[in-house]
Amino acid sequence: MAASLTETERAHLAEDLPGWRPVEGRDAIAKRFVFKDFNQAFGFMARVALVAEKMDHHPEWSNVYRTVDVVLSTHDAGGLTALDVELAKAMDRIAG
Repeated sequence: MAASLTETERAHLAEDLPGWRPVEGRDAIAKRFVFKDFNQAFGFMARVALVAEKMDHHPEWSNVYRTVDVVLSTHDAGGLTALDVELAKAMDRIAG
């Protein structure tokens, strides 16, 4: 099982993950991705799904037209772990 992030690791989240924000009432982070159209949003989700499957770490997300809302937290660890940071960085790279 992945270990929860340390206080030192958490202190660097804002600089390491621009645009990601804490989720109120949860040990989780969230971000809204907005694309040109549905095709780009769905393509983003498909590419992220391949990465998430390889990591065996899956996001909570929803899609409405060109918007994809994402929440990351490691459920079996009860909160944020390095897996969430890694997946967030991968999502940012994929989104461009």
